[in-house]
Amino acid sequence: MSRPRRDSNTPILAPLVEEQLGDRTWSDTCDVLVIGWGAAGACAALEARSHGAQVIIADRFNGGGASARSGGVVYAGGGTRQQQAAGFSDSPQAMFDYLKHETQGVVSDATLRKFCADSVSNLSWLEGHGARYAHSVPPGGKTSYPSDGYFLYYSGNELVPSHAGEQAPAPRGHRTVGKGQCGAVLYRHLKDACLKAGVQPLLQSAARRLVIDASGRVIGAELWCLPAGSREAILHARLAARAERLQNFAPGYCDRLRQKITQLEHDHARPTLVRARRGVILSTGGFIFNRELIQDHAPKFRRNFKVGATGCDGSGLRLGQSVGACSERLSRVSAWRFINPPYCWPKGIVVNTDGQRFCNEEVYGATLGQPLCEEQGGKAWLILDARLRKQAIRQALFGGYWWFQSVPALALMLLKVRKGQTPEQLASTCGMQPAELSAALQAYNAGARGVAEDAFGKSTGSRQVLDQGPFYACDISVGNPVFPLGALTLGGLKVNEDDGAVLDDNGEPVAGLFSAGRTAIGVASHLYISGLSLADCVFSGRRAGYAVSAATAPVSENLALEPL
Repeated sequence: MSRPRRDSNTPILAPLVEEQLGDRTWSDTCDVLVIGWGAAGACAALEARSHGAQVIIADRFNGGGASARSGGVVYAGGGTRQQQAAGFSDSPQAMFDYLKHETQGVVSDATLRKFCADSVSNLSWLEGHGARYAHSVPPGGKTSYPSDGYFLYYSGNELVPSHAGEQAPAPRGHRTVGKGQCGAVLYRHLKDACLKAGVQPLLQSAARRLVIDASGRVIGAELWCLPAGSREAILHARLAARAERLQNFAPGYCDRLRQKITQLEHDHARPTLVRARRGVILSTGGFIFNRELIQDHAPKFRRNFKVGATGCDGSGLRLGQSVGACSERLSRVSAWRFINPPYCWPKGIVVNTDGQRFCNEEVYGATLGQPLCEEQGGKAWLILDARLRKQAIRQALFGGYWWFQSVPALALMLLKVRKGQTPEQLASTCGMQPAELSAALQAYNAGARGVAEDAFGKSTGSRQVLDQGPFYACDISVGNPVFPLGALTLGGLKVNEDDGAVLDDNGEPVAGLFSAGRTAIGVASHLYISGLSLADCVFSGRRAGYAVSAATAPVSENLALEPL
C-alpha cells in the first residue's frame, strides 16, 4: 500500500474536456446524474424520476450522509395537519414573518415565501414516500430534541419575544416518527422510495471531477469506484460505518479511520465515466470535515465538534468551483450551544471571560453559539446560584431527558464547575473582573424582580433571581470536552433561486450544473434552526430535480456504452 494520505477529503481534479477523452468511453448514461445520496440528493432524484427522467445517483459511501445522522426534524408550518391536530393555528404568512427575521435576507423574499407556501405540501410529499409525522407536543413545547413519543415542538426561537414577531408562535419542528435520532428513519424511507421509483444507485463511487464539452457545459462526471463486492469495498463500508457510529465518542480515532478509508479509495478505486444528457446535480453536503476549508474561511470554528458525516468534505463545493462556480457565505457556520434542557438553565446568565453578560439565554442553541464563537473567542460561562443549580441537577436526573442531554449537563455542573461564596469570589476563581460579574448579576436580578427591563429581552418566565450563594460557573466554552459545542457549515455554491442552477461569478448559469442541500446557498445558509436544513433539502432538492428533468438534452444519443 502506498504512503498514507494526510487527510480524508475527496481529491477534486480539473474538469475533463470531452474532446480530450481519447479512447476512453462512457460507461453509462442517464438524463440526470445526482452526486450525493443524502436527503437533498434523494429528493432531487425522486422529483426528476417522477417526471420521467432516467436518474443515476452516485455516493462516495452507501448513502445517507449527514441527513441519516440527524434528528430527522423537518421545519414545516403554514398549517400542517399535525399543527392543526395539536390545536395550533399557523399560516404561510406567519411562518414567513418569523423566518424573515431568522434568515436575514439570505434568499429573496419571493423564494422564502415559496418555501413557506410549499411547506405543507412538501411535508405531505414526504409522507407520500413513507415518512410519518405526528402531533404530540412535549411539556412546555421547547427542547433541543424531544424525547421518544413527542414529535412536534418549537425547534427555533418561536417562543422568544425578541424573535417571535407579532403573530402567535406555532411549533414547526416536525420530528419523523421513530425511536431515537430519527434521521436514519427518514433517510430509509427516502432511499427505499428511490429504489422503488427506479433510480439507479452507484455506491462507493466518489466524483473526483466533472466532464464538460467544448462550450463549457457540464455533461457528466468521472467517478472513482471501488469494485463492487470486493474485499476492499467491504472493508471500506465497515470502516465508514464505524467512523459514523463512534464520531460522537472518539472523534480523533474516527479521523484516523477516515484516513484509512481515503487510502483504500486512493489505492483501489478505478475511474468510470457517466454521462448526463440533461444535467448534473451536486448534493454532497457541507464541508465541516475539510480542515483546510475551515481554516481558510471559518478559523474561529476549527476547534468545534464536527456535526455531519465523513462525506461533508466540500467535494460538491469544490467540484462546482472547478468549473467556475461562485461560492458564498463560506464563513457562515452554525455552532450549537444548547442550554435547554435542563429546562431551568436559561434562568441563569451567560457571561464572557470578563464577567459581562452578552446574550439572551433562552434563545435557540445556534443563536447563542454564534456570538460565543465569533465574538467571545469561544469562551463563556453559565452562572447559577445554589438554588438554580439544585433545580437543574434534579431535572437532569429525573426529567426523562436523552442521555446526550442529561449526562453532559450533570458532568458540567458536578465535574467541570467553579464555585464562590459571593459573585466577587466566583469571578476571581474564574479570572473574570469581579465588578463586571457583580454588575451583571445585579442588573439581571433587577429584571427578574420586575423593577427593570431585561437588557437582552428575556421573557418573564425565563427569569429567576440569582442571589442564593454559593454561586457556580459552568464552563460552556468550545474547548470543554465534557460539553461539546457542535458545528456545521452553511455556505455553498450560489444558485439561481428559481431552478437551483449553479451560477458563476458573473451571475450566469454554469450550463448543465445544479445544486441542492448544504452544497448550495439556501434558506438555512444564514443561521440554522432545527429542521430548517432538512426542510431546505426537500425544497431545493425537488426544485433542482424538476428543473433538470425538464431541461432539453443537448448531447448526442449515439454513445458508446460499456457496462459498469
